[in-house]
Amino acid sequence: MDKIAVLIPCYNEEKTIAKVVADAKAALPEAVIYVYDNNSTDRTAELAKAAGAVIRHEYMQGKGNVIRRMFREIEARCYIMVDGDDTYPMEFAPEMVDKVLNHNADMVVGDRLSSTYFSENKRPFHNMGNSLVRSSINRLFGCDVKDIMTGFRAFSYGFVKTFPVLSKGFEIETEMTIHAVYNHMQIDNVVVEYRDRPEGSVSKLNTYSDGFRVLGTIFRLYRDYKPFGFFSLFALLLAVISVLFFIPVLLEYIATGLVLKFPTLIVCGFVMLAAIQSFFAGLMLSNMAQKNRRDFEYRYTLVCEKERRQREEE
Repeated sequence: MDKIAVLIPCYNEEKTIAKVVADAKAALPEAVIYVYDNNSTDRTAELAKAAGAVIRHEYMQGKGNVIRRMFREIEARCYIMVDGDDTYPMEFAPEMVDKVLNHNADMVVGDRLSSTYFSENKRPFHNMGNSLVRSSINRLFGCDVKDIMTGFRAFSYGFVKTFPVLSKGFEIETEMTIHAVYNHMQIDNVVVEYRDRPEGSVSKLNTYSDGFRVLGTIFRLYRDYKPFGFFSLFALLLAVISVLFFIPVLLEYIATGLVLKFPTLIVCGFVMLAAIQSFFAGLMLSNMAQKNRRDFEYRYTLVCEKERRQREEE
């Protein structure tokens, strides 16, 4: 088991990867640097190997697929994940490692949004998207994570080996954050500087399509992790619609003693039944989510015990 593993997912980053590897080796001399090449068509893998990194490959396209492969294959006490585009200064990595190894952090977030991100990033829709995602998750899940979509993070062994990677693309950072928040893991923030990509380096993130995927991930995970809140809101919406359409029928009946809009009355009844079903579905799924939480705590304890035994053997 490595003490520290630096994980760098890469796709066509030949202009910056050698510098990122060199900076990682300088900041964390005891770390093993892993570069996972994701079907690059340039010299990314060649340059990373020449800089001293261990090269591995993931042939299914997408950042989420790369991270799934990394987390399955690498055994380490502390993991540092950083993008290969040289936008994150590696001098902040030792502080992040210290929080994992010595202060029990499960995930350390490299917080760009509290420093230079908004001034350095030249894509205004990315700025707006980051703020929207951050406020949405903090409000829905009752947390205070400073930067949801940062690609600069540190993880404990327990987090990596219990995190179910479901996303395929750039929505993976959102999924990581919600997983840690929901399972009451210790999340620390380290304010890091952000610098825009150097000239000639092109972002692989599509502002609109990847942005909608991120919002879809938030919607899906809120439904899965907070089913009572999700289905209660749906039940309330259906109930309000049913009552609004029922009121004119009721007033007409009070005034004339007749029900002239039977189809509306019938539809209102079925919509109200759907609202009641949604409410009780939320109750049942909430109980299942609680059971999943208990199962997770058991698995997490087993993983942490495995790590402790490995450290003792070393």
